[in-house]
Amino acid sequence: FKTIEQQWGKVDILVNNVGTNIRKKTMEYTQEEYEKLFATNLTSCFEMCRLFYPLLKESGSAAIVNVASTNGLTFARTGSPYSMTKAAMIHGTKYLAVEWAKENIRVNVVAPWYIRTPLTEGVLANKEYYNEVLERTPMNRVGNPEEVAAAIAFLCMPASSFITGECIAIDGGFTKYGF
Repeated sequence: FKTIEQQWGKVDILVNNVGTNIRKKTMEYTQEEYEKLFATNLTSCFEMCRLFYPLLKESGSAAIVNVASTNGLTFARTGSPYSMTKAAMIHGTKYLAVEWAKENIRVNVVAPWYIRTPLTEGVLANKEYYNEVLERTPMNRVGNPEEVAAAIAFLCMPASSFITGECIAIDGGFTKYGF
C-alpha cells in the first residue's frame, strides 16, 4: 500500500476478487472453518476498500468492483457460511456505494454462477452435478473467466460512470431460475 501511495498518490480502480468455499452442510462446519470463510471472502474485501479509500478519493473518479457469487443472491447447495459471506459483500457494496458517491467513488459488485476455473473444476468434474448445473442455467452452459472480466472492465470504464451500488449476476440466467 505504501509503495502505491508513494509512487502514484491515487488509485482509480480497485477490484476485490478473492474467495474460497468449503462445500458441506451448515452444521458440519467448524467455527474455524466458517471464520476462515468470513476472513477470506468478506473481511479482506471490506478492509481493502477501507485501506484504499483515501487513494480512491484522490482519484476524483474511482471505481471499486467486488466479486461475490450468485450464492449471495439465491439458495445453492453449499452451506450457509459461504452464502452469508457473499450476501454480506453484496449488501456492503450497496452501502458503500451510497456513502462514497459524494467522493465520486462508484462501488459495484458482480455475482458469478459457475465459471470454469480451478476452484470449480473439481465440482464440475462430477457429471451428474454438472448436468444439474446446466439444467438450472437457462443458457445451458457454465461461464468463462473472460465473461466475468468483461463485466468488471465495463464497471470500471467511463461508460458506466452513472452506475453505482449495482449487483450484476453473471450467471446465464441462473438467478432467474433458481437451483
